[in-house]
Amino acid sequence: MRLTQKRIAEIINKGGHGDHASRQFDLALSLLIFANVIAVCLESVNSLHRQFQEYFLAFELFSVSIFALEYLARIWTAPHHHKHKHASPLKSRFAYICSLTGIIDLLAIVPSLLQFLIPGSDLRWIRAIRLIRLLKMSHYSSAIEDLISAIYDERRAFGAALYLLMIALFLASAAMYVAENSVQPDKFSSIPETMWWALITLTTVGYGDVSPITPLGKVIGAITALSGVCTVALLTGIVGSAFATQIAKRKAIFEAEIQHALSDGVISDDEARRIEKLRQEFSLSEEHATAIIRSLTDQQRP
Repeated sequence: MRLTQKRIAEIINKGGHGDHASRQFDLALSLLIFANVIAVCLESVNSLHRQFQEYFLAFELFSVSIFALEYLARIWTAPHHHKHKHASPLKSRFAYICSLTGIIDLLAIVPSLLQFLIPGSDLRWIRAIRLIRLLKMSHYSSAIEDLISAIYDERRAFGAALYLLMIALFLASAAMYVAENSVQPDKFSSIPETMWWALITLTTVGYGDVSPITPLGKVIGAITALSGVCTVALLTGIVGSAFATQIAKRKAIFEAEIQHALSDGVISDDEARRIEKLRQEFSLSEEHATAIIRSLTDQQRP
């Protein structure tokens, strides 16, 4: 089969049902991403880094070459991506470059380029940034986009919960500063310094490096801990509810598309392709989609 621009786009994007070449590409790239994460972790062990430095460098050169080619291929084939099908080729490519996945793909390459362009420096922080390659899995999972979308849909409720958390943070910090500054001036030297204790207590982490010793301070600490349970639970509940609402919304849109396709009693090839693209966009499993289609088909029968 001749590798046209459209075919390359189908291969490098999430594989559809029956597209073995795309599935194999997805699997190979996923394995390379996980291998890179393991390599970065092992490279941080000084003894392993000194012993296998040449192997780590060779694997990094191989990986960044593959990721760079993939990035350029995604830019070239962007006009054939279903998200950009109504835009001009230039706008499609620019949309991909500025998208979340496009930025992640670029950041997966840049640290290595800096490492090669600035040899001999202490670039441990650049090596750590290479772990961002794990986010390249967003090409095959919409988890990050789903989280951002869920928070955006519930931005007012989420903002209100954050506002309550900020109020609790400032009030707890000010109260604890007044109660503990005279007896622990090194640990509660100012309100900004006390915010570390307040944040750790509100989030129920409790490292124990800083703690009140006065009776009033302990009372304030207990109230702060209880406030943290409420505010953090509120934030968690909002995100969880937003995820559930988003899933229900996607299911309703998918069912509406199938019902529209079944309005004449038959799902045409074009309608089947639209349904498949929608299934991939919503990250629905093939089994789930088949069950919905079967259920709606049964309902359409007299």
